[in-house]
Amino acid sequence: MTKKVFLNLGKQPVTNSYLKNLDNLDKEYFYNLKVTYNDKNNLVSLKNFVKPTMMFNSKYAHRASSSKTMQSHFKELSKECKKKIKNINCLEIGSNDGVFIKNFSKKNTIAVEPCSNLANLTNDMGYITYPVFWNQKISNKILNKHGKRNLIFSANTMSHIEDLDEVFTSIKKLLDKDGVFIFEDPYILSVLQTNSYDQFYDEHAHLFSYLSITNLIKKFELRVFDVKILNVHGGSIRFYICHNDGKYKKKRSVSRILNIELKNKINKFQTYKNFANKIRRSKKKLLKILKDIKKSKKLIVGYGATYKSSTIYNYCNINSKLIDYIVDTTKNKQNKFTPGSHIKILSPIKGLHKEIKYIFLAAWNFKKEIINKEINFLKEGGCFITHVPYPRTITLKNVRKEIS
Repeated sequence: MTKKVFLNLGKQPVTNSYLKNLDNLDKEYFYNLKVTYNDKNNLVSLKNFVKPTMMFNSKYAHRASSSKTMQSHFKELSKECKKKIKNINCLEIGSNDGVFIKNFSKKNTIAVEPCSNLANLTNDMGYITYPVFWNQKISNKILNKHGKRNLIFSANTMSHIEDLDEVFTSIKKLLDKDGVFIFEDPYILSVLQTNSYDQFYDEHAHLFSYLSITNLIKKFELRVFDVKILNVHGGSIRFYICHNDGKYKKKRSVSRILNIELKNKINKFQTYKNFANKIRRSKKKLLKILKDIKKSKKLIVGYGATYKSSTIYNYCNINSKLIDYIVDTTKNKQNKFTPGSHIKILSPIKGLHKEIKYIFLAAWNFKKEIINKEINFLKEGGCFITHVPYPRTITLKNVRKEIS
């Protein structure tokens, strides 16, 4: 196995480790965020993995249901699943706050969620939820107690798991003869095309392509029969996987996506080296925009204390001297400080007022939703700042082009 480092994003904190105060900063944990390309299976991974219990625990802050975009996204997928599969008995790996499973029968649905605070939410909703990490042990327990599943689903979780061989071994055993394993995660080609280097952080142990997943699942006698490119989370890919002898015929989308990936040379290490050069230039441009604004003594507010933004702030050395504070609707992030960069997080009610003229779109993957929500900010002369696909400002004058 040959892994080659192509990007070094420096020292980074655990993205979920929001600080209650700025005492004892010498104890704050950091790791080296380097990204590798495996020229044997085309998989993009972190060089150094963070211990799962440091990232996924009872303090986990992200709530998928807080986004209307994601609520609608998963509701539409649930409708598709019900059309495709009769008498669904569903398992979700990484159920978060139940944004997907709430669309299915409580009687025939099981969830696995290692963050106990989130597992408690779905258990309270009436769904059997195991508060553990996904591995062969829990897979065998579910198989023995509940039987095989004809639908296994996972969103933004497979990319979090270091040992992918164990993942697919477990799923192979648990998936019914004509069952479907559907999962979606950030797409490496979207990252390369949009220069969204903030998709690399502690939780994203891997970023997938059709090529890499196909190479990974061969030895488990599994195959991809359909694949879709999604707009959510800044560009994701959804895989539909079945047993080699499953009833599903390969869709045209599979060959189409393969051709796109080969055309974009995601199987060439030089592609990733070129990407790294773009990211270094992006850092310089973003810092120039922020520093020029601060010279005029204006406030800059971050919009969304996202996990992805932790990579931006720490790689670009952005702190409270450049971003005055961040607003976020997630209550258990409010009145805390961002990891590593130590920027205060406030509620939008407290933080967004008429004096604010510059907002940095940390949650750029929800750009359209945010701009539509805050359109009056632009009408009153405000300006958004974004770094994807390149650092620039968004005003009322050019907003239509940005959200079309």
